[in-house]
Amino acid sequence: MEKIMLDGSKMTSKSTAHKYIKEALNFPIYYGENLDALWDMLSTISIPTSIYLTNEDKLKENLGEYGELFIDVFQEASCDNDNICFSIG
Repeated sequence: MEKIMLDGSKMTSKSTAHKYIKEALNFPIYYGENLDALWDMLSTISIPTSIYLTNEDKLKENLGEYGELFIDVFQEASCDNDNICFSIG
């Protein structure tokens, strides 16, 4: 199982959040850097992957409502894609 740690304190803007996620999850160069593109990439993960988010409070502090939506996409994708296990700590 692939294990990915995401640090919410490193996501200081929408742009930096998507760039950080792109690198952490090794998304292709054509990743669209928006929530729809994030969903598309997460829904197609085909190997068991554990994604663990730390500093959720910092993510929400930095991005506000967008941070909440960001987390929602990960949670929904983990419900729809059996290869993803998403947790917050």
